[in-house]
Amino acid sequence: MRRSWVGGANAAETDFPLANLPFGVFSTTAEGPRCGVAIGDHVADLAALAAAGLLPGDCGFDAPALNTFMALGPARWDEVRTRLTALLAEDGDGALRGDAALCGRALVPLAEVAMHLPFRVTGYTDFYAGRQHAFNSGSILRGPDNALTPNWPHMPIAYNGRTSTVVVSGTPVRRPLGQVMGPDGDGPVLSPSRRLDIEVEFGAVVGVPTRMGDTLTVAEAWENIFGFVLLNDWSARDIQRWEGQPLGPFQAKAFATTISPWVVTRAALEPFRTKGWPRDKALLPYLDEPADYFFDLTLETHLCPKGGAATRIVSTNTRHLYYSAPQLLTHHALCGCAMNAGDLLGSGTISGPEKSSFGCLLEQTWGGRDPVPLDGGERLFLEDGDTVTMTGWGQGEDYRIGFGRCDGEILPARPNVGAN
Repeated sequence: MRRSWVGGANAAETDFPLANLPFGVFSTTAEGPRCGVAIGDHVADLAALAAAGLLPGDCGFDAPALNTFMALGPARWDEVRTRLTALLAEDGDGALRGDAALCGRALVPLAEVAMHLPFRVTGYTDFYAGRQHAFNSGSILRGPDNALTPNWPHMPIAYNGRTSTVVVSGTPVRRPLGQVMGPDGDGPVLSPSRRLDIEVEFGAVVGVPTRMGDTLTVAEAWENIFGFVLLNDWSARDIQRWEGQPLGPFQAKAFATTISPWVVTRAALEPFRTKGWPRDKALLPYLDEPADYFFDLTLETHLCPKGGAATRIVSTNTRHLYYSAPQLLTHHALCGCAMNAGDLLGSGTISGPEKSSFGCLLEQTWGGRDPVPLDGGERLFLEDGDTVTMTGWGQGEDYRIGFGRCDGEILPARPNVGAN
């Protein structure tokens, strides 16, 4: 593990050691949004470094999104990562460390920045790639004998979501209105969702675009993925239950999806690659994996009531996924669907075998039957004023590769004429 001369970068508990270098978009009170990299307790201003001639000038780092850089592909990603490592390492070339004026401009304390969506989200697809979650939710709705649909072990199931309501960590989430089945069961009423939920997910970010009509092998898909984010796909279970037949989620998922502000690259996560699940059934050859494309990453979620203390309600791991990120991308492109730089692929809820590792309240409460204990209270589903915070990391020897925080506070539904 190489050490950095930047403050906080060598602390064992930091999410952002030199081995990480996640990409994001930040602003300060003096300057608008531009691209940066987290290092210790600072952000390295990539636009300033490029302007000083220390990074390639064609990466679009002065833009308020990473899309231009992501579309340049793996060779340029590796070139920039190698150069940043040399600039920020204790044993590096000193081109930045030796220039006090440039250091003052290009290294900004994290405490002084505002974070923005790291990339322009050009498409959002939410998959259903966790076997335990699929089995649990199917058991709640249909019973354990019919929990998994016949197609589930053969291909990644998904729906296309909304890009307009993908938001960065810290953005409040308004409780949605929608049609739900009325208390007497005779028909729907218009109501704020009363079964508002979280979904602990892992998001893959597409970097290299494809053309309409193109397909991808799994190995090619891996090379096209720029990196990964934490993702909370907020879910209104009562709205979904009423509207979801036969076409699946619509307004129950369209109101908000929160992602972490930092995109952690494939290179940073390389030490945490691992094998996936044994297959229930053999997959068709186009989904064959020539390497291990799963990760061993811990994901935790805390719930904090307004004015109260936070309680950890989920501790799970990305290794519980049944389909890998490049398999998701390969299947997405199979029909010839064009993929864009900035497409976001959500894994679907990640649940392990124990209740504490179930990645949503629907599972933890088993459909609203069993309350989840909190410090000083309990929950079946989210209440107004609750703040949900996701964190995630890969743990190495005396270091971690982390994603920062992915959080949001629940605001009350807007008043609406005719709401019940």
